[in-house]
Amino acid sequence: MILTSQQSLVIIAVIALGTILTRGLPFLLFPSHKETPAFILYLGQVIPFAAIAMLIIYCLKNVSLLAAPYGLPEGIAIGFIIFIHLWKNNVLLSVGGGTVLYMALVQFVFT
Repeated sequence: MILTSQQSLVIIAVIALGTILTRGLPFLLFPSHKETPAFILYLGQVIPFAAIAMLIIYCLKNVSLLAAPYGLPEGIAIGFIIFIHLWKNNVLLSVGGGTVLYMALVQFVFT
């Protein structure tokens, strides 16, 4: 489907408006001279952990411990992620390294 110039401009305007609102609304709702509500501070503390827990569950939902390779690539990668994170305390390094290790295991070792 080919869009007309008008349709393209409307789409760009809606996306720009959405971006401006999502970027500016927090500054309007929570100005710097007012104290941040306790509920928002609480959400800032618990949401990252909840998001990581959901990602772990989503990534491991189809792993079968009863069929080959018995979850070994996933287990090795998770152990590597935990080790690297405890050693270097760098999220990007631990998750990136774990992803690379998992992909290498799946492509080359557990084929």
